[in-house]
Amino acid sequence: MTALQKGLLLGALQVAIVASLGAKLAWDRHRLPRGWARVGVYDPDLPIRGRYLALQLEVVCDSAVAAPASPRDMRRPQTFNGGTLRGKLSVENGRLASDCSSSTEGANMFRRYRPGQPATTNLSEPVLFFLPEHATDPWRQARGGELWAEVTVPASGPPRPIRLAIKQGDAFTPLETK
Repeated sequence: MTALQKGLLLGALQVAIVASLGAKLAWDRHRLPRGWARVGVYDPDLPIRGRYLALQLEVVCDSAVAAPASPRDMRRPQTFNGGTLRGKLSVENGRLASDCSSSTEGANMFRRYRPGQPATTNLSEPVLFFLPEHATDPWRQARGGELWAEVTVPASGPPRPIRLAIKQGDAFTPLETK
């Protein structure tokens, strides 16, 4: 086998690996549940890793375990993070949800209390949404609405963001990030 043939074989192997990963992700988007989650964004651009948004996904909890007592003194203008929870992620009524059962399995979550707002439950680990180099920052586009992400929920591991949208009222307006 010549050096050219070895190089072509290696190139074909690399293309096959990348194509199989793309096919797996496309199949997962087709068969796994999809839902929307309100997001908080931080760290939008690190030069070392490229341009991305680190999304803090909000989860809807459907158990009494998810509603511990509020902090005693909410008169101070600050955010208070409550205890950690664990629960299996799912999609209910088009939203990212969890049973928040405080079990030993599932995703890590925490309760967040803000003055004058209802308590929320968020995933502890952020999920990354990569942006093209010259795309407009979606966080700036979301002024006047809330930034939401459509995610797929695999059987294990974190949710995978598909696209971003701005929610105004009950309507979602998908953002073009190209």
